Amino acid sequence: MEELLRALVQCRRCPRLVAYREGVPPLPKFAGQAYWRRPVPPWGDPKAKIMVVGLAPAAHGGNRTGRMFTGDSSAQFLFRALHAVGLSNHPYSVSRDDGTEVRCVYITSAVKCAPPGNRPNAEELANCSPWLKAELSLVRPRAVVALGRVAWVAVFRALGSRPPEFSHGAFADVGPVRVYASYHPSPRNTNTGRLDLEALEAVLKAAKAYAGCQ
Repeated sequence: MEELLRALVQCRRCPRLVAYREGVPPLPKFAGQAYWRRPVPPWGDPKAKIMVVGLAPAAHGGNRTGRMFTGDSSAQFLFRALHAVGLSNHPYSVSRDDGTEVRCVYITSAVKCAPPGNRPNAEELANCSPWLKAELSLVRPRAVVALGRVAWVAVFRALGSRPPEFSHGAFADVGPVRVYASYHPSPRNTNTGRLDLEALEAVLKAAKAYAGCQ
């Protein structure tokens, strides 16, 4: 895994993503902070039985903090749910040194660099697929929670399987791995009521039970 992470943070395969991650200007509230501006590595429990897969780092979240689902509103919503179901020691994820630890969970993304408009293109998704495939092979999770349709499709492709239709709460098995679908905890979904904490917690609880996390 360490060798994989060393290679990952040096990746410059997608010119559009490299230009965006390195050039996006800091938000005024983060003025003076040094942004990470590299591919954002996964993190979590080295013995994880659950893999949580997001779309990509947020421009002012993971691309700033250097940790996936850290420092943006989507991260805070996700970690409130992870904490509520006993998979995180804190209900927040704000920085790499915030003391937050996840249990039985490994957190990653379908695309490792922040994309413009949160929309990676097909070539960028294909370029990142080998990373996700390698992670699945190394971690060997029992359950995968895909946050959003793009992550759902990316997970099945990395597993070498055709993706079923996406809907919140759906699940499908690929060999011993069960893949669960959830809407992404983005403000677009959480502020409109499309996704609430109870609905996200229900998916996480199902994954936790299937994976055998105590």
